[in-house]
Amino acid sequence: MGLASRLSQLALFAHFREAELEALAACAVGRAYAAQTGILRQGEATLDAYVVDRGLVEIQRETPCGPFTLAQLGSGQLFGEASFVDSSARSGDAVTRTDSTLITLLSGPTRALIARDQRVAVALYWTIWKSLSAKLRHTNEQLGRFFAYSPRGADAQPALLKSPTGEFRLTINAKRDLFAEQKLSSLEINFLSSLSRERKLKAGQILFLEGDPGDAMYVVLEGRILISKFIPGAGEEALAFLERGDYFGEMALIDRAPRSAQARAHDGGAVVLAIPAEVVAGILDVRKISSLPLLKILCALVAKRLREIDDKLVGWFIISGGESSQPG
Repeated sequence: MGLASRLSQLALFAHFREAELEALAACAVGRAYAAQTGILRQGEATLDAYVVDRGLVEIQRETPCGPFTLAQLGSGQLFGEASFVDSSARSGDAVTRTDSTLITLLSGPTRALIARDQRVAVALYWTIWKSLSAKLRHTNEQLGRFFAYSPRGADAQPALLKSPTGEFRLTINAKRDLFAEQKLSSLEINFLSSLSRERKLKAGQILFLEGDPGDAMYVVLEGRILISKFIPGAGEEALAFLERGDYFGEMALIDRAPRSAQARAHDGGAVVLAIPAEVVAGILDVRKISSLPLLKILCALVAKRLREIDDKLVGWFIISGGESSQPG
């Protein structure tokens, strides 16, 4: 079976047209690996992305307390895509845990392909966005389980309430300036500016809570937004501080699962633009020519958050002396 046919059987590539898969497959190589084979090493400058066709691959980080497992990936999952997106060095080792077959998307040929074919570029970045978002949600869940068996105990989460924002209106030009900074097209700028809704939050005011349904994606216009999660035995843990131009809240729109963390205004308050789910679905509809610049922005932002939270997990593992239960 050819590489295009193998890719077509994986859910992450279901939105590709046949010709697009054939073009992508021409930039890839398939190879079988024995169990316990190292595929990537932390710190490497390579940028290829990998698809697990068959088998099990473990992503881990070496620490003074021994190896720490960040993720285990099976058939149909990607790894190495964060470096493909942001050109950063590998943040962990990738090792096959069983006999495995991998499809390598070679960075050079793949980048050349997406530079000349926008439809393939949109389809691939959509795949990467979904893959990175799924990993980020999984990592957020790992945070909640990290201290599940810790002697520190499981403190009860304090009651948190959202409060409605007051009447507030921005000029259309203030919105346009934000989206223009991101080098979106005139059509995209007009679309997002006219259909987004401004929200003004006081310092500490909660925008959404963990477990809430996702009905919008947000972008920061002014101030800072704190993304955090309550960790039993550890209290509130800051996951990310977001500033002007940063998007958040998109994961719940991709997988239709509840929010995996909470968002609130940091010191000094914040102004955000809420982009309704149906608007996001329209501008990022992979069946049409989606907004490639916006997809690239979202991929880079999720890759950055994923690296940061992986660093937190590893840091906690080291602080605990390697005794805390590793997330599964």
